[in-house]
This record gives sequence, C-alpha cells and structure tokens, in this order.
Amino acid sequence: MTETERRELAHRRGDGIEVSLHWRPEDDAVVLLVEDWHTGESHELEVERDRALDAFHHPFAYVGRG
Repeated sequence: MTETERRELAHRRGDGIEVSLHWRPEDDAVVLLVEDWHTGESHELEVERDRALDAFHHPFAYVGRG
C-alpha cells in the first residue's frame, strides 16, 4: 500500500513501537499498522470502524486476532 492509497488518521511512537491508523479510500477500510523496531516484526490489519481507536491504543490485543 502506498501513501497515496491511504490517509493517516493517527500516529504514535514510543519504546521501539510505532502504531498508525489509516483510512483506505478505495474500499473505505480502516487499517492498523504496527511496527516493533526491537524484533523487526510488522503487522497490518483491517479493523472495524467502531473499534479503530481501541485498536490504535491497544494494538497487540488486535494483532493476534484472525
């Protein structure tokens, strides 16, 4: 996904973890991006609109959901 395909809604960084929330206009989806700079892991997942802020504040509660 490129920056032109999504719009950042929120972003935070701390203690080696970077979390951002994006809106993807092409399909009206909300996407959570999580990067752990300590482990090198990154995750990208769609989240329900009504859970978007909760996912932003508690990303690891959502990363493991499948």
